[in-house]
Amino acid sequence: MGEYMPPPLGILQLASYLELHCEDVEIEVLDCQATNVNWRGLEKRIENVDPDVVAPSGLATCNAYTTVRAVETAKTVNPEILTVVGGQHFTATVDESLTTYPEIDVVIRGEGEETLVELLRAHREGIPFSNVRGVSFAHDGATYHTPDRPLLTNLDELPYPGYHFVADVIDQYYFKMMADVKRGYALIEGSRGCTNDCSFCSQCAYWRWKWRSKSPKRIADEMRYSYEQYGMEFQWLTDDNFGLGAHTQELCRELIDRGLSHDVMWFMQARCDDIRRHENVLPTLREAGLRWILTGVESGSESTLDTFNKKIRPEDAKIAISLLKRNDIFSQAMFIIGERHDSAESIARLQSFANDIDPDLAIFGILTPFPGTRMYDEALSNGWIEDRNWAHYDMMHAIMPTQHLSRLQVQEELYNCYRSFYGSFSRRLKGMFSTNALTRHTYRYLAGQGLMKQLKDLFWRVPNA
Repeated sequence: MGEYMPPPLGILQLASYLELHCEDVEIEVLDCQATNVNWRGLEKRIENVDPDVVAPSGLATCNAYTTVRAVETAKTVNPEILTVVGGQHFTATVDESLTTYPEIDVVIRGEGEETLVELLRAHREGIPFSNVRGVSFAHDGATYHTPDRPLLTNLDELPYPGYHFVADVIDQYYFKMMADVKRGYALIEGSRGCTNDCSFCSQCAYWRWKWRSKSPKRIADEMRYSYEQYGMEFQWLTDDNFGLGAHTQELCRELIDRGLSHDVMWFMQARCDDIRRHENVLPTLREAGLRWILTGVESGSESTLDTFNKKIRPEDAKIAISLLKRNDIFSQAMFIIGERHDSAESIARLQSFANDIDPDLAIFGILTPFPGTRMYDEALSNGWIEDRNWAHYDMMHAIMPTQHLSRLQVQEELYNCYRSFYGSFSRRLKGMFSTNALTRHTYRYLAGQGLMKQLKDLFWRVPNA
């Protein structure tokens, strides 16, 4: 995805909620990426600030060791610091994490805002953590889990993310492939959860198979706030499945009425079948400033889609990509290789399918059994998982073989997929001179980065284990 520095949305959301609901708490957010703080620098920062609590970001499984090292660093400075982690990985691996990493004091399971506030109050007042809902912790060699906390009922009541905590580095957030680095980059959360239950995705279980949305007015207000207060002209609606129904049409009207459609370029994710079902919404989306849609195509094989419990058909993908292009919306398609029955022949068919539907941008990933998914449970019970290094759980490393391919062969096939799609000189030339301004920007960026050489260097450096 190129040079990319997103703001730490989860931490900023927690910080602003804590600021609003927990009195007399001093909060400091340190974005180590944006400030180029290394591990020694982090240690010195913790020494200087002398915090009572340290809660590092736990964005994804591949970041698990980074999160653990952050709490380990805090404990090195002062063993009395309360260390708190959360997010999807630690929620799904709570027993294993508390047992393996004694540096972690508390795991917040699931939605974290209310739980963090209650946990810090309990810590300050000496109340046992067993009275705090939604947490897990170790004590005297045993692991304890308090009852789950109910989900928030009204997301509109959440404060805006605390960008003021990182105001000194706000100009460091960018997504160069999608937008000019000077445009500023914000993440906008419009909803939480998904009800589609794809076997490889942890979203459904994490959000308890429920979908909740902020109101279109609240989302538009937050987009305007990010733009007017911090100059963030490029905004990513981060939802895994916001949908393209009536609430999206209402959001578009809100953005158009505020005049934001001329000032803010935004990007979202949508299902292929949803794009096809709501093609009447696409012109309004484009008018409202939407420039880019990422859609999960996954496969051109109906049997593979069924294995993924993905309720779309290959024809949906082909029509969806065509509709996006027709409405001058940049199309990005996600594909997955490494399903249990995959072979060199089936992956070659996927390459042909990707070339046939011809999205503006194709991203290929390797099927990864993320903890908290049905795919992980199946792979674990069947002994398919050969790599338990969490740092490799990034969809770029082969974690499992297939019935026909070793992990190394799956890794090689991933490079072949990229070579098949981006190795086409005609596609690159067409992209650089496209009538779509965003397509031109993207392909000229890719050309400047030497895409194919970087991919080759990356894939052939990947270790076998």
